[in-house]
Amino acid sequence: MILVDYAERMNRATRAAADAGLTGLIVTPGPDLTHLCGYLPVPTERLTALVLVPGRAPRLLVPILERPDAEGAAGTSAVEVSGWSDGSDPYLALAGLLPGGGRFGISDSAWAMHLLGLQRTLPDTTYSAFSESLPMLRAVKDAAEVELLAAAGAAADATFERITEVRFAGRREREVAADLRDLLIEHGHSQVDFTIVGSGPNGANPHHEAGDRVIEDGDMVVLDFGGLKDGYGSDTTRTVHVGEPTAEERKVHAVVREAQQAAFEAVRPGAACQDIDRVARAVITEAGYGEYFIHRTGHGIGVTTHEPPYLVEGEHLPLVPGMCFSIEPGIYLPGRFGVRIEDIVTCTETGGRRLNTTDRGLRVVA
Repeated sequence: MILVDYAERMNRATRAAADAGLTGLIVTPGPDLTHLCGYLPVPTERLTALVLVPGRAPRLLVPILERPDAEGAAGTSAVEVSGWSDGSDPYLALAGLLPGGGRFGISDSAWAMHLLGLQRTLPDTTYSAFSESLPMLRAVKDAAEVELLAAAGAAADATFERITEVRFAGRREREVAADLRDLLIEHGHSQVDFTIVGSGPNGANPHHEAGDRVIEDGDMVVLDFGGLKDGYGSDTTRTVHVGEPTAEERKVHAVVREAQQAAFEAVRPGAACQDIDRVARAVITEAGYGEYFIHRTGHGIGVTTHEPPYLVEGEHLPLVPGMCFSIEPGIYLPGRFGVRIEDIVTCTETGGRRLNTTDRGLRVVA
């Protein structure tokens, strides 16, 4: 069993808020709340908010009918839980947990109606979205989180091994996508976020929605799939070929594989996020396909499948041990085919560690 130190996560977030010049944090339902105190309430219009203020114990305000669930959550033993009743003013209750005035970070997932209600109640208080004031709040994972991500990656890897055993030729993309979904669930996922199956020319669209196209012999097929297992994300891409590939298809795949490997080898503490993107892009550009690599090299992953850090030009943030992110270069030839190879990688003290371990070669399927 993996033990999570939620109290330390909240302490770390509170220290980060102080370092960012914030009076405190207001954390609403969504990935931030789940990450910090392990509480995932039933989504309703009623206000729920965790308040983190330096020098004070964490406080969680919930609808009173949900208080038993909140008190039973994994990380709320170190939190003061209070409730508000229907018919009372939840914003006045929340205001009572905040120091007067100041500037607070607030979850990006906060409902507009709740932020506006709080602004009406505390007109002298200002707010900043976490993505602006604390973009790296969840970026550095602790050991428990890394192992949860590794377990999700292993489940996705097992899904890939199984999907390559099914028949592709003569079936519709959406049928293979349904198989991917079923296999992810079979291997322990509670939530499937995407099952991209881009066959032939559809593979040249990085976010193609699996449709009714019938997969044919001779097709390159991009498979990109993932979701949540035990609250943490998986996201992997492999490109397979139905029948024997042409020399050009093998070449393009080899270029992407080289770019992915070079980017992985560039992972080390202190390297800027944009450096990883530059390494992958240089390989593809040198091979003559630079204009066909049309997206960033990677994104962070944790309790959501896309979050900071982003491996993209202009992101100067240095990698530090515990950051987890995808490395997924691709080449997309319009009207013809696409190739993408993606692993989740974590930065360690000595370099990168892959959390996806299936073979990255061009696999031939039937």
